[in-house]
Amino acid sequence: MRTPALHLFGASTPTGQAFRQLATASTKGWALHGYSRRLPNPGTTNHPADFNDPESFQPAGSLLQPGLWISFGPIWLLAPFLEQLVTHHPERLSGLNGLIACSSSSALTKRFAANRFDRELAARLTGAEDQLLSTCRRLQVTCCILRPTLIYGQVGPYGDHNLSRILQLMRRLPLLPLPADTGLRQPIHALQLASVALALAGQLARSGEDGVSSEPTALPERIDLGGDKSLSYTAMIKALQMALPPGDPARHCRLLLIPNRLFFALVAPLLLRSPKAFEAVLRMGADLAGFTPSHQLLGQPAKPFPVLPLA
Repeated sequence: MRTPALHLFGASTPTGQAFRQLATASTKGWALHGYSRRLPNPGTTNHPADFNDPESFQPAGSLLQPGLWISFGPIWLLAPFLEQLVTHHPERLSGLNGLIACSSSSALTKRFAANRFDRELAARLTGAEDQLLSTCRRLQVTCCILRPTLIYGQVGPYGDHNLSRILQLMRRLPLLPLPADTGLRQPIHALQLASVALALAGQLARSGEDGVSSEPTALPERIDLGGDKSLSYTAMIKALQMALPPGDPARHCRLLLIPNRLFFALVAPLLLRSPKAFEAVLRMGADLAGFTPSHQLLGQPAKPFPVLPLA
């Protein structure tokens, strides 16, 4: 059986770019087709794919070649996109053998948030996951949903919008106030997330080579995924600082640790202006860790934090 083609959605993201690099360098001999709703950057060969316009979608390559879909695009758009294709254009999915989609740990961590925006986000993520799994069961193909925690890092021209925002703030401020006692985080680099997705794709490809069973490959439907190290929010910021070049202005930002009760009392007026932002500050004290470390799925030694390069 031929090696399945990889159909990469969300190619113009840090994780999508990392996946492309890893798959291209692999000895597996993957045929890779990248898709993006953005105009391609010079040197890329992405095909157009707009999750809001399933009618216009045409899969690249041969429809007869087995294919695996890998998506780092918004799962709440991917799920109805696939549903529409199944309903109106099933012939475009004739070679689909499996799907690996990226969701977010927010489906868990924001489920019981105090503000409506975060609760609705968690519900939207969970609903999209359920819809995607249901559609794949109808197609009798394996679907595995990755729920990564805090994604960071730079890959090619693409950078994260999580930890990089903290670094940008530190480049502008001489002091960064933080609560003295902060909760745990388990950030995952885009390269680590892409490596896990490629490893799972390899498992799906091997299962197709080993036999002709029509039963979907046994992979977990959902994997709550994190980086290789859990550390406090404050320790995470300090580690980011130390990983920067000596001349970076963020290296000179002093972390001002304030007793928790005083810190949260000082930011309490934020509740009146933005409950969402206030709860984001409160989450500094929450433990958002305990996910499956990426190195366990890859069978590799754990990597220290942070993995470079940073955005």
